[in-house]
Amino acid sequence: MNKQIRDAIGMKRGPMLTALLIGAFVAFLNENLLTNAFPGLMREFNVAASTIQWLSTGYMLVIGVLVPVTALLQQWFTTRQMFMSAMALFLAGTCLCAISPGFEILLIGRVVQASGTGLLIPLMMNTILALYPIERRGAAMGLMGLVIMVAPVIGPALSGLVIDTLHWRWLFYMVIPVALFSIIFAFMYLKNVTELTKPRIDFLSIVMSTIGFGCIIYGFSRTTVWTEPEGYSLIGIGSLFLLLLVWRQLRIKEPLIDLSVFRHPTFSLVAVLVVVLMMVLFSTTTLLPIYMQDVMQLTAFTTGLLLMPGCILNAMMMPVTGKLFDKFGPRFVIVPGLLLIAISLWQFASIDNNTAQGSVLFSHILLFLGISFVVMPAQTTGLNQLPRHLVAHGTAIYNTLQQIAGGIGIALFVGIMSSGTDRYLHHSLDPTAMHEKTQIVVAGLQTVFWIEFILALLILVLSWFIKKSSVYNENDSLLAQNES
Repeated sequence: MNKQIRDAIGMKRGPMLTALLIGAFVAFLNENLLTNAFPGLMREFNVAASTIQWLSTGYMLVIGVLVPVTALLQQWFTTRQMFMSAMALFLAGTCLCAISPGFEILLIGRVVQASGTGLLIPLMMNTILALYPIERRGAAMGLMGLVIMVAPVIGPALSGLVIDTLHWRWLFYMVIPVALFSIIFAFMYLKNVTELTKPRIDFLSIVMSTIGFGCIIYGFSRTTVWTEPEGYSLIGIGSLFLLLLVWRQLRIKEPLIDLSVFRHPTFSLVAVLVVVLMMVLFSTTTLLPIYMQDVMQLTAFTTGLLLMPGCILNAMMMPVTGKLFDKFGPRFVIVPGLLLIAISLWQFASIDNNTAQGSVLFSHILLFLGISFVVMPAQTTGLNQLPRHLVAHGTAIYNTLQQIAGGIGIALFVGIMSSGTDRYLHHSLDPTAMHEKTQIVVAGLQTVFWIEFILALLILVLSWFIKKSSVYNENDSLLAQNES
């Protein structure tokens, strides 16, 4: 029995899991706080939706670039060192955002925040997978999902209340003491669960990864990508660097990302599902507040209240779906979840100037109920198929795909919305009329939601091929024996 397994058997899981979940909560709370503030920030900084979305897209890009490196960093630094460093970066970025005099400094602060979050996300998942045996991972991951989704529950309403009564800077001021508490609690209770092997650092792979993902996301973010060659060129350059990255990973002895995880069919299938689902999810949650505040003329606080029930139900269902996954397997929870997501997007595709608040509320509830059945069970299914030495790489790949896909989704669908509004504006008889101004936004959003609905149907078909993993290795058996 190696040292990692002996440590995982002997240490107290509760305080360690609590330390990780506090950090997850504060990181995801801050990410979700800002989305509801986008319409107000667009007016204050006098920027368009295609510019303000970089506060989310840039955040996800940095996370996506950093996540692959975490598989390597966790072999160089202890769990405790990684967590403390991640939270210190997040705290520094939060302070910078709070005092930012303009959009540019605010964006830099978000990048620093994302640097901490990018280290934190895979660290949490790897630690949970190391602490718990395979038959209890679904429930443990469900608990992590619960805490992560509590942030969207209180985030929109809390941010709306702050924006309507105080100032958007308070969205960052109030996060600072929580981040400090997370650092203190982790200092007291967090222990190491990883084995430090200190492999060689492949800086060339890191550069390829950064350029590849960066060019692709920036290319998709160009609103003129459909009419001018710049966006296509950036996407092409990014794709070339990613192909070179893959080629290098397959040739070197100690790859930055071990691509042998894709030899496991279920892992690869879940990866496709994660990419499409995250593109749909992040773009929808970014665009809905714009529709609700600019078209429905709701306040930021009312917008947050309408988005809250779906998030509450999602948080409540996370532990339930984790237990259902453990008992019945992935297909039992994933297929119904994707069906609910598809129905929700079909309803969103029919929104207009006169859509009732109740209709938006119901569609949003369906969307987040479906998400609770899909995200954690799907990723747990893919990771369960991997042998232990590949779990860190599998976690890094899933989290990279999740953040990069989210960033691409926001950039791509905001661009599609802008193209849709431009087409409507071109044929409008009176684009200055108030009715036409709101209809312009509606026209762009309808195009987005119809495309997302089609994508949801495609991954619903793919979900029928997901199978339950039968992997149960020696190390998992040792942990299971200790549990009994």
